[in-house]
Amino acid sequence: MRKITIGMVILSIILIGMVIPAGFSGQANSVVITYGETTHANTNYKSDVDSFFKSQSNLDLSNAAEKIITASDVNKIASTITGRTYDSSEIFSSALVNLKENADLKVSVDKDKITTITGDMYLSALKSAGIKSGHVYVTSPVTATGESALAGIMNCYEEATNVKIPETVKEAANKEIYTQAEVVEDSNASSDQVSKLVDDVKETVKKENVTDHQTIVNIIYNYTVNNNINITNSSIENLANSIEQIQNTQGDINTYENQVSEVLNNTSSNSNNFLGGIFG
Repeated sequence: MRKITIGMVILSIILIGMVIPAGFSGQANSVVITYGETTHANTNYKSDVDSFFKSQSNLDLSNAAEKIITASDVNKIASTITGRTYDSSEIFSSALVNLKENADLKVSVDKDKITTITGDMYLSALKSAGIKSGHVYVTSPVTATGESALAGIMNCYEEATNVKIPETVKEAANKEIYTQAEVVEDSNASSDQVSKLVDDVKETVKKENVTDHQTIVNIIYNYTVNNNINITNSSIENLANSIEQIQNTQGDINTYENQVSEVLNNTSSNSNNFLGGIFG
């Protein structure tokens, strides 16, 4: 059984939304970088992170907006995810958010450093929240599991539109990421297997408008059998709870998307093209 400790280096881009400067909404040419304060204070760590971003994004980062994420920032979110409290020597992970790219949503994860959460897991959870475009890059100078990233990424999109994502939607998406991480750590299933399982089951549940918990459990169980995925009954139950929670937020997601549409209708044509790409 593979075991990855959810410890001091799990943190990935908590509170990205805090990095976007006031007045950003509607601008298409902004790139934002967040640095964990431990990384920012260490020249070698920061250089490693910047090298990854440059090589992956092919962007000139000299004009990118920057934000240092502190332990205080992280603890506001981490306390609800892992129950851990972190100090200023434990904040490593970093992210680049490129809002110039307004085609299909993309997430590029440094697989050498982010050990559990895959790009597909982030994609699935972000799409659950109604976010469908932009390009996010995730890395760390030291190994990290990555399950704490999602809340910050969603905050980034909140800042871009000045429309708040409902807390129910945030909680459901965060639960999805954390549950997948737990399943990967506590079973022999790979991250890719768990990600595809969740994505496919969510699609079935949404298409068939399933709200009954036991029916969702049965769908997951049948999927694991048909695809030879070995996870425990407890993991199936936890995944069912997560997917049920997502299904139950569809009304809030629809309300959110309608609010975003109102913003689009009141922006200039340039802003409309940009934001229309993010939320399609």
